[in-house]
Amino acid sequence: MPVQWKLVVDCADPHAQARFWAAALDYQVEDNSALIEGLAGAGVIGPEAYVEFDGRKAFRELIAVRHPDDPVDPASGVGLGRRLLFQRVPESKTVKNRLHLDLHVGPDAREAEVKRLEGIGATILHEVADRGSRHTTMADPEGNEFDVQ
Repeated sequence: MPVQWKLVVDCADPHAQARFWAAALDYQVEDNSALIEGLAGAGVIGPEAYVEFDGRKAFRELIAVRHPDDPVDPASGVGLGRRLLFQRVPESKTVKNRLHLDLHVGPDAREAEVKRLEGIGATILHEVADRGSRHTTMADPEGNEFDVQ
């Protein structure tokens, strides 16, 4: 049986990263407000554990984005498919990522996609033409590298 997974990204500002990556991938920010309400109502978490984000309660230290076509657990709002989870960590990024995303948009759309991503906060690091591939290596607002092909 296949293993369900999510990619976890350590960051300084999980909500800003979720907003960027939701826009970059055309994903949706998960709505965990029902889960938070239930945990708060049961006294499991206090008000310090959550913030208001886009008009609803969200965990202060972590937030996820999910593919809009994948299923969601209605009780928690947690996606049951393709997800990126952003979690706050105290240390900053210091070296090149060992794992990164490749966004496949095709050669005809690559230039326009790079410009769109720059418009929402990404930066171009360099252009690559190697091993039969041409892509643009970019960084998200916190410096995490990704490629646009």
